Amino acid sequence: MNAGRTVVIPHLGRVEGHGGIFVRVEGNRVSQVQMDIYEGSRYYEALLKGKHFAEVQGIITRICAICSASHTVTALQALENALGVVVSERVHDLRGLLLLGATIESHALHIFALALPDFLGYESVIAMAKDYREEVVQALKLKQLGNRIQELIGGRAVHPVNTLVGGFGKLPSHRELDALRKDLEEALPVLDRFVDLAASLKLAQLPQAPTTYVALRPYEEAFRFRGISICTSRGEEFALENYREVIQEFTVEHSHAKHAALSAGHTYMVGSLARIKLWGHYLKGRAAQALAKLIPDRDSNNPLLNNWAQLVELVHSVERSIEICELLMGLPEDRQDLTPYTVKAGRGVGAIEVPRGTLFHEYELDSEGRVVAANVITPTAQNLANLERDLREAVEHTLAHNPQAADRELKLQLEMVARAYDPCISCSVHVIRA
Repeated sequence: MNAGRTVVIPHLGRVEGHGGIFVRVEGNRVSQVQMDIYEGSRYYEALLKGKHFAEVQGIITRICAICSASHTVTALQALENALGVVVSERVHDLRGLLLLGATIESHALHIFALALPDFLGYESVIAMAKDYREEVVQALKLKQLGNRIQELIGGRAVHPVNTLVGGFGKLPSHRELDALRKDLEEALPVLDRFVDLAASLKLAQLPQAPTTYVALRPYEEAFRFRGISICTSRGEEFALENYREVIQEFTVEHSHAKHAALSAGHTYMVGSLARIKLWGHYLKGRAAQALAKLIPDRDSNNPLLNNWAQLVELVHSVERSIEICELLMGLPEDRQDLTPYTVKAGRGVGAIEVPRGTLFHEYELDSEGRVVAANVITPTAQNLANLERDLREAVEHTLAHNPQAADRELKLQLEMVARAYDPCISCSVHVIRA
């Protein structure tokens, strides 16, 4: 191999947003690796200053359409913590169902339309559909099911309008919940077949670099997407309110998105694989069975396993959605369930496990309820430094086994690793270096 080789992917396909990859190779070693995020920055935190808290969720949800419900619920959690609002159990469960709908939509799209073509040897889901038409149709139905949940709970499939500080504008009827429950139950056998398909595929053997995983401790002894503290696979645990002391953001020259590391300097991974690593033992039912089939080696650090971890979470999300529908149908029907509150000054932090990892929102309000300061740290921004490390490892691993590997082979490895992280680039560029 000639020294000074450069591998460039100017546009990374099959991810949300616009980014690219640049790798410089000297001999068989990578001297430079960059996950270039060059999509236009979104100045949401500055835009929110001076706005009334009631306007926040409608603005912040525009960071990304795919992630809109996730940003909405996290923003509401932070605002309610600032105002001292404690929502009812029904509102808590409805928001949980809304988050599950977002997870079903996002995971179904990523696993089957963005990642699976790589594993089956197709350049796109359209090409894959020629030979796997029924699978593609069923995957799209799963995504639509997630959208339907968001529409029922949030008022529409994208950018919720029914969500309010303290509750909801309108609650779903028992009839609507029962119809949704039946459709969710019909999706379970379909997911079983997808799990069997994924289990039949062989993952590329990438280097097993030691990885620190970070996820929220669930609020109860179960697999949940809302938590009470920040936990790492190194055995550390931190209060949510101290997240800025735990997560150190920094800027890099090649990206419009910040990177992040733990206060000890370690890069880390958030997302489905991190949640499975820390809390997978809480899974039950079909989700536990899917985990045993798809990730039998729980000690593996292969980043491609994040795809299968998402599939496990997809099964769990459908099962948990059925449970919540049944819980809600056991309560009296009501038009509204709003917690009253008084506007006051305060600071609140919200943290939710969303499809791509841990999302943080923080708001400081004045006595009139206007935003004095805002901060958002997205999962993709937290993952970027660790992703670049895994891109480096993937290239060096390939070259160690085949020093004459063609650019096409290297590019496929790079793209598969990047897509496994399921980056949401639009979310990641909400701020830029000053």
